[in-house]
Amino acid sequence: MTPHDGDLAGLLDRVARRDVAALRALYDRTAPKLFGIILRIQRDRSLAEDVLQDVYLKLWQSAGSYAPSAGAPLPWLCTIARNRAIDGLRRRSEVPMPSGDSGEAWMERLVAPTDEEGAFLDREALVACLSRLDPTQRDCVVLAYCEGWSREELAERFERPVNTVKTWLHRTLAALKSCLEHIA
Repeated sequence: MTPHDGDLAGLLDRVARRDVAALRALYDRTAPKLFGIILRIQRDRSLAEDVLQDVYLKLWQSAGSYAPSAGAPLPWLCTIARNRAIDGLRRRSEVPMPSGDSGEAWMERLVAPTDEEGAFLDREALVACLSRLDPTQRDCVVLAYCEGWSREELAERFERPVNTVKTWLHRTLAALKSCLEHIA
């Protein structure tokens, strides 16, 4: 665990004990990152701001459920933000539309880490590993984890059964993990 992760874990612990100052500090340190994730999925600034507020309400209510043994705090927070953003789309019965880009534009949709988040995600290594993937499976992973598409939406887009899409995602994530471990 990096010092940054330790700081965030400490803040989450304090938030679990209803420390408002800790929630404010956690917000200041993580809101830009979480807002970026939410905005990419929601594609509407006003709606993304509402979802971000919902994320921090959820954190206030469930900060005690964070277990440091399960992993670093920032990915946990990002998962909550991503899931809330997708839930927001589903409540509005909207489906994000393909961006229509081609070529290597998928690289631009990856979240670029700040200096503090360098340990969380090495963007260059991720881009290198993604570029080694089969284009269809790479697109499937990018749409699922950067654009927030559901497995059903991906199945429709790629004209494959949902279970095939799930298998692609599982295998592709395993390949990415292996690639990133070899690069690191």
